[in-house]
Order: sequence, then C-alpha cells, then structure tokens
Amino acid sequence: MADISDRQARPRLLPALGIAVALAGCAVTEPATRPAVPVPAAWDEAAISGATTPVTRDWWRSFGSAQLALLIDEALAGSPDLRIAAERVQQAEIQLRNSGTSLLPTASVGGNSSARHSDGNGSSGTSESSSVSLGISYELDLWGRLAAGVDAARASLAGSRYDFETARLSLSAAVASTWFQLAALEERLRIARENLAIAERVYAIVEVRYRNGVASALDVSRQQTTVLTQRAALLPLQTQLTQTRSALAVLLGRAPQGFAVSNDALFLLSIPSLSAGLPSELLTRRPDLASAEAQLAAADANVAAARAALLPSVQLSGSTGLASSALLSLANPVFSVSLAGSIAQTLFDGGRLRNQVETVQSRRRELVETYRKAVLTSLKEVEDALSNAARNTRQEASQSLIIEQAQRSLQLAELRYREGAEELLTVLDAQRTLFQAQDQLAQLRLARLGSALDLFKALGGGWQAPQPVAPLVTPTPVAARQP
Repeated sequence: MADISDRQARPRLLPALGIAVALAGCAVTEPATRPAVPVPAAWDEAAISGATTPVTRDWWRSFGSAQLALLIDEALAGSPDLRIAAERVQQAEIQLRNSGTSLLPTASVGGNSSARHSDGNGSSGTSESSSVSLGISYELDLWGRLAAGVDAARASLAGSRYDFETARLSLSAAVASTWFQLAALEERLRIARENLAIAERVYAIVEVRYRNGVASALDVSRQQTTVLTQRAALLPLQTQLTQTRSALAVLLGRAPQGFAVSNDALFLLSIPSLSAGLPSELLTRRPDLASAEAQLAAADANVAAARAALLPSVQLSGSTGLASSALLSLANPVFSVSLAGSIAQTLFDGGRLRNQVETVQSRRRELVETYRKAVLTSLKEVEDALSNAARNTRQEASQSLIIEQAQRSLQLAELRYREGAEELLTVLDAQRTLFQAQDQLAQLRLARLGSALDLFKALGGGWQAPQPVAPLVTPTPVAARQP
C-alpha cells in the first residue's frame, strides 16, 4: 500500500516542481554596487618626492627604538581591545557556519510508546503501540535566498577580519603615540629642571650683589619669583607624565599601579621619511577601506535575499517509520514511507516583504556613501600627514637656530650682569626666552614624531589587501523583471 501511494504521489509532485524550476528564471540578481570615487594621480605635497622609507608591517621599528618594539609586541599579545576584536572575528566565523547549514537538509528522529485501557458499557479493552520515525526536510533554494544569506555572512566575516587589522593598527599607533608623549614629557621635565638650576644660579648671583650693595631688594624678589615659577612648572609636567604612563599600562593590558618603564631620549628617536606611493594604491593598503567594501558586499547579498523572499518557497519533505502494536517493542512492525513537496507564496502581508526590500536597498545606498566618504577621508588624512611632516620639519630646524641664539643671549646677559653693565630684567628676559624655546623644540620634535605616526596610519601600516580590489564603477540601475 505504501509503495502504491508513493508511486501515485510522484506524478502529481513533478508538475509542481517543474513550475517552480521555470519560475527560477525570473529571479533578479543585481551587480555588486561600487561607488565611483575620483582618485588623484599624485599627492599635492611636494615633500614626498625625496621620501625613501617604505611602509612595512613592523613600521614601528623605523623609529629606531628597541624598547618601543618590545612594548608594541606586548600590546599585540595582551591588549583587551585586540582580544575583543579577535572574538568578534570568531563570532563572525560561527555565524558563517550557521548560515551554511540553511543550504543543507534537516533530519529528525522520534519515537513513542503508549498503552491504553478502556472499561465501560459492559466492555473493556487494552491497546498498546510503539513507533519510531525518521523525517527529512529540505528547502530548494531556487531563487538564491539562502545562498545570498551565506554570501552576506561571508562578507561580514571578511569585514570582521579587516576590522581586526584596523584595531591592530590603531593599538600599535596608540602605544607608539603614548610612548612618544612619555619621551617628550621627560625631555620637557629635564629642560624645566635645567632652567630651574639656571634660575637658582642667577638668584645666588643676585644675593651676592645685594649683600655687596650693588643689587636692590627688588632684584632679589624678582629672581626669587622666577625660581618659584620654574619650580611650580615642574608639577603639571610630573602629573602628565604619571597619567601618560598609566595610559600606556592600560594599552599593554597591565594594571597602572606599580607600572614602570624606561624611556629613550626624545631626540635620539629616528624620524623616518616615508614613501607614500600613489593615491590609487591607497585603496588596497587600508584595512578600514576593505572593511567598508566588505559591508557593501554584505548589503548586496542582503538585497538579493530580500528580493528572493518575494518569490514562492519550495519545500521537500520525506519520512519513514516503523510501528508495532506491542508496548516498548517493535515486534512485527509495519513499515511506512512518505514523500511530500509544497510551494508557498505570500499573497498579502500588508507590504511587509516589499518594505523589507526597500529598507535593505536604502541601507545599501547608505553604505555606498559611507564608502565614498571613507575613501575621500583617507585621501585627506594622507595629504594632511604629508603636509604636517614637512611643516614640522622646517619649524624644528628654525627652532634649533632660535635656541642657539637664546643660549648665547643668556650667557652674555649673565656676564654683563655680573659686571654691572646690564639690568636684571635683561637676564630674566633671556631666561624666559631660552626656556620657552627649549620647551617649544621638545614639543616640535613630538609633533614630528606624531606626523610620521599619522602617515603610517593613513597609509595602512603596511597592510595589503589579500586580493586586488575590484575596479570602482558607478552603480547602474537594473529594472526588476517580474515573473
């Protein structure tokens, strides 16, 4: 009986499946959306013409600090931020595996056993039964809806991996920036202490002159004020140094309490002259741009899935089982097999599915503009970093000349003051000029290091896309074909 009914069901099922396959030709697939972003042929900043240092994955070694390299290696191994990004990659991998299961059949097995006793109307009876069954169901992905979901998950995984690379670059740059700030603060503290020593030395000269009746009490008071001012200037620098050191500890994944680290001298750090390459190469050198493009690919797949959801769904199912009239036993079983196919089409849902299509299409257009903005922003960041590097280099050279003259002026002013040929105000003015010039030079050196660091980041930190990025084209509207 089961075999006869199965043979009778097949002729009825085949026409319905044939219609479904024919409708598959009406599925609409749209090309991947890519915005057309104009990319210049060269950078405007002329200073890059003499740059020779390439950007490599271990770019931080270009600064010539073994201590910095150790700190960045430690941060990459133990930073909570990077571990969070790694877990997001892991979650995306799990989501991709989960999405892939939708393309496979689902199978279930079940069994039951029951006993029933009835007594009444002068009769009584007992019935027992046991059964076990196996069921398999499968959805035909005629329109590519399930495959589009897998494509979206795959693109999301790629985006997560690119985000991890972005987090890696950001962490490395943050460690280097904080390290440079520590070196600059220690240099500024050294300068402040030297100027305090100069102020105290001049104060001793003024006191001697005052005791000899050559200087006035006003001169003593003025120089004492200078000493106190220089001493007070140490406090905020020491506070900044402590807070910056604590920030570095957090970046490394350490507790700030008891954290100590040795520093290289600020002016012993090398400042590399980077080769920026061509603007067109930037699209394959920045992981954040690759992530934005992966989001576009995921949006394209989501649009395809939403459009496919408007079309009928086709389900195939089958089951087989054994049944017996015995309790907890399959003695003398009855074998059964069944096959079924179904086609379902939503006739009315208040526009929910079409609204979903419009939503994901709007989301895709949003991501197109987001990608366009990211490309333009990256071009600006490189240009700004190149411009800042050139300007800060020139300013540091000029500031070095200013310091030479300020040191000479202070020496001459002190000498003439001892000889009684100059007023104390001249010495005080020379002191302030030298201190400000030296402090400004330390800040300019920090700015030069920061400019080089910004350029490393803007150029992607030596990262390269695993495969060439497809040429950017203007999206072409595709008219939806109706089945």
